[in-house]
Amino acid sequence: MAKVQKTSSSSSGRSKASSKSASKSKKKSTLPAPPPQRGGVEMVDPLVRAQMKLYEEAMGLFHQQKFQRSKQELEKVLEGPSKELADRARTHLRIVEQRMKPSSEQNPKSPEEHYQRGVAMMNLGRWDEARESLEKARKLAPKADHIHYALAALDCLTGEADSAMVNLKIAIDLRPANRFHARNDEDFAFLQEDPRFTELLYPEKDGYAG
Repeated sequence: MAKVQKTSSSSSGRSKASSKSASKSKKKSTLPAPPPQRGGVEMVDPLVRAQMKLYEEAMGLFHQQKFQRSKQELEKVLEGPSKELADRARTHLRIVEQRMKPSSEQNPKSPEEHYQRGVAMMNLGRWDEARESLEKARKLAPKADHIHYALAALDCLTGEADSAMVNLKIAIDLRPANRFHARNDEDFAFLQEDPRFTELLYPEKDGYAG
């Protein structure tokens, strides 16, 4: 009987040991997962997520060369909790301010330089100077679709519907992808109710109607 009791005690000891081992294993497996990240920035705090959303919107505007609106969004990013996002915004803010600055020292000569200056003037709301620069760019590069597209956007901003339609059609003829860009471009909101605009941007509707 004594031998049986020893065996039971030994078995009980092994059971306790395995139970402790399993407990440790469970503790290891329940360690918290690393916080979600996007672009190297932790996204746990909802304020950081909102800051990231603003930053992404600002960069979208930046790539569309809508510098004034991009600047406004980047300034909001600076107020958020993430220092890393604020540092990135600060860097792009300097670039935006440089792009927006009409430098008297600059003497644009190439079509692209005139175009860049025209876009900068548009972002500042200086329509006459924008038109002057874009017209010079068009004369130097009459086949450059992005210049015609920018002129069409400027026409919309200044209420010139007929001229906007002419310039936008040329931009689309030169590069059909401009049709899809214009569909989502807020600069063309002025033409949204114009049937000519719908016909130009959605030619497939005419096909179905016929």
